[in-house]
Amino acid sequence: MDGGTARWRGPAVLAALMLAAFTFNTAENLPVGLLELISADLRVSLSAAGLLVTGYGVTVAVASVPIAHAVRAVPRRHVLTGLLAALVVSSLVAALATSYWQLLGARLLTALAQALFWAVMGPVAVGLFAPEVRGRVVGALSVAGSLALVLGVPAGTWLGQQSHWQAPVALLAALGFVSLVTIAVLLPTSRPEEEPAAYATGPDIRRFWTVLATGALSAAGAFTGYTYIVTFLGEVGGFSPGTVSVLFVGFGVACLAGVGVTGAFLDRFPQSALAAAVATQAAGMLGLYALGAHQAAAVACLMLMGGALGPVFMATQNAMLHCAPGRTDIALAANSGAYNAGIAGGAALGALVLPLAGARGTFLAGGLLTAASCAVLLGGRLLGGHRHRL
Repeated sequence: MDGGTARWRGPAVLAALMLAAFTFNTAENLPVGLLELISADLRVSLSAAGLLVTGYGVTVAVASVPIAHAVRAVPRRHVLTGLLAALVVSSLVAALATSYWQLLGARLLTALAQALFWAVMGPVAVGLFAPEVRGRVVGALSVAGSLALVLGVPAGTWLGQQSHWQAPVALLAALGFVSLVTIAVLLPTSRPEEEPAAYATGPDIRRFWTVLATGALSAAGAFTGYTYIVTFLGEVGGFSPGTVSVLFVGFGVACLAGVGVTGAFLDRFPQSALAAAVATQAAGMLGLYALGAHQAAAVACLMLMGGALGPVFMATQNAMLHCAPGRTDIALAANSGAYNAGIAGGAALGALVLPLAGARGTFLAGGLLTAASCAVLLGGRLLGGHRHRL
């Protein structure tokens, strides 16, 4: 490969990884906007449709570390192309599904691919650039992932409402194929342990466990309520279906804005970035519980929650690149697994709370869980002393 090609190879691969992150995140969250359509079409309850999110999260949580360990010696180019091929196939299968169990099976295949994707994507992407811009690269990947909430899920929800819920699922296969071809052609083949970001800059086992627990609890809190956000806005807030769609877009825009702002400070203030994101999420969710019936307050609290959702995961991923006690891909797999365990647990808790306390109750439960994650983070800082930085 000549010098000219080498200069643009990194940005091109990063763009392909950003597209893949967008596609995976859209695939993961798309059922949130299509729950009622899926429920009616496949003749299952709303709670059962919500378990499509839970099953996805459980699979990622359980599979992340074992799969990352199993392929730890496989060149990342081969791993990524295999994962994207699985994304394409599973999206096509889901688009052709005629039963709840077929759809669930296809989503579990996508989840298996995502379980490893977030583990290998970060080290590959930051390894293509100079160390001093590591935070900005993580931020770019997180912006792409957050665009799933701004563009992917709202657009997919709209397309599903205009045609059929399977149409946006099929579109994901096309996006995954573009990423697959780009990475297969441009990403060089190398031994994983020889990559520039294979190991953390400051291994710290205490920081590792604190960040892991904080991310898992905050994810559980977020998805206890977020899984049923459409129902909440309609039943509690009294918003019309058209307004709900607009608020859904606004939520995603807030998430993108939060990621953009956090990314700008991630290299210099990683500890403050994570703490601010978790605290903001708690305030937004508890505010929705307390003030959700007042539309102006509900919109403000929804934006707070949206502004925190993306930055929490981004800040924990960035922390793993600095504090991983071993290989960064294994640490990132653990973080992704813990975060998705939180997603699964939160969605399951929301399914239990929904029939007992309604959509409003899901935000109280979620806000309290997020507050617990704040306590874990604070406890980790106190135990670690001033010399530790999360």
